[in-house]
Amino acid sequence: MPTTHGRTDGHPATTRTRTRTRTRTRTRTQTALAAALLTAGLALATPAEAATPAGATPTPAPAPSQVAVHPEAITPAQQQAVLDYWTPERTAALTTPSSGNPAKSGPDGAPWTGADALSRTVGRLFFTNHGEDESCTATVVNSANRSTVVTAGHCVNSPDLLGDNDEWLTNEMFVPGYHDGLAPYGRFVARAGVADATWLLNDEQSPLKFDAYDQAFLVLNGNAAGKRVQDAVGAAQRIGFDRPGAASVHEFGYPRAAAGDPARAGLPEYTGARLAYCAGQTRENPGTKEYPEPRGQWGAPCVMGGGSSGGPRIAGLDPSSGIGTVVGDDTLGPYLDASGQVCTAGTTDCTRHLVGPQFTSAITKPLYQAAERA
Repeated sequence: MPTTHGRTDGHPATTRTRTRTRTRTRTRTQTALAAALLTAGLALATPAEAATPAGATPTPAPAPSQVAVHPEAITPAQQQAVLDYWTPERTAALTTPSSGNPAKSGPDGAPWTGADALSRTVGRLFFTNHGEDESCTATVVNSANRSTVVTAGHCVNSPDLLGDNDEWLTNEMFVPGYHDGLAPYGRFVARAGVADATWLLNDEQSPLKFDAYDQAFLVLNGNAAGKRVQDAVGAAQRIGFDRPGAASVHEFGYPRAAAGDPARAGLPEYTGARLAYCAGQTRENPGTKEYPEPRGQWGAPCVMGGGSSGGPRIAGLDPSSGIGTVVGDDTLGPYLDASGQVCTAGTTDCTRHLVGPQFTSAITKPLYQAAERA
């Protein structure tokens, strides 16, 4: 059976990496969800959809967008509790042991060594998911509150291993410019999580229904010096909506593994300790008949594995300034052949890609606007 995809947040053995043979009847309706959100004090908004510009990839019309805003660490005591939780020992436990092998990098995966804004605006995101400590990647984007980062939906809200019990993740802490256990610009505890209400129903069994919504934002508290994240790092990436999916891009992340290339296993940029990147021309993940995917899941050839989820897909990256436009986030690792069809890992001309939803006015923009105004 073709290898469809595997989630890239580092969560062990999720249902995304297993054959989907179970079916599940979800009894929760959108009406019940809205009532639950309101009861919990979450914000709902229904913005108008925007037309897809000429040249952009057509995507199915999403359901009317409902933005869920979840309060996280609000009080100083709550913020300190998160900072205290992430001891050096806990963060170190999320770093894969180094192999000591010599570097072997290429456009499908390499250490990022640029001393520019890019290395300051991308950071490692730590959190607890159903009792398990994990990490993803997030990016500082220009925002009115100067406190907003973008990441993957499953790095903010996720079901358990069986696809049940969707929960907002806890102990969310962002470290921009993270490397080798260091936090050069401080540590930023999440104040609020922002995701589409459709994502909150994700059952890990229905990619066609949910994968387009695997994107989210976090609003951050200031660091120990009281600085907002955009001020602390001195830069922010632009964010773009409805951009053509077919493009030359850079993708960044803090992978804890090199998927599909044993020669790069255990190198520093594949242990979670340092920032890695891929660069190349994107392809759209077509899914398969058995596991269909929504339109608009784009990405370049890339071996970055678990931990790279939520990393930015950046178009038009300026090599001197390190600033570009985040046009999507990375969530899955399908293998695609030369014709762009899903193939089985290890077969001829079968290359791993790192893909995720392309940002749109219909889904992403309302989330972003809610986050930057929080």
